[in-house]
Amino acid sequence: MEEVRTTEDLLEQIASMSKENSVRQVFIPGKGKFTIVLQEEDQDSIAADLRTHPNLKQMMNESLEAYNQGRSKATVDVLKSYHRRILRNEIQYQFVV
Repeated sequence: MEEVRTTEDLLEQIASMSKENSVRQVFIPGKGKFTIVLQEEDQDSIAADLRTHPNLKQMMNESLEAYNQGRSKATVDVLKSYHRRILRNEIQYQFVV
């Protein structure tokens, strides 16, 4: 049983699952033990979405082209940028409860 402390740890556990390796048990401190079961692999999910929504393919191609030309950033790059700026106190943030 793997101990999961971060979202990345959990996503890593899920990403490593397959049809042959379909059950994963994890322990999340403060929550407890979880059993994750991959019931069916969806190899065709993006292709199915593209068939169902004709404009989606065009939007994806335009987005990829903008990214390749440096006119946009991946979400992970934006988040990393904000994280670095918060650590350097360049951005003030406030939690509202």
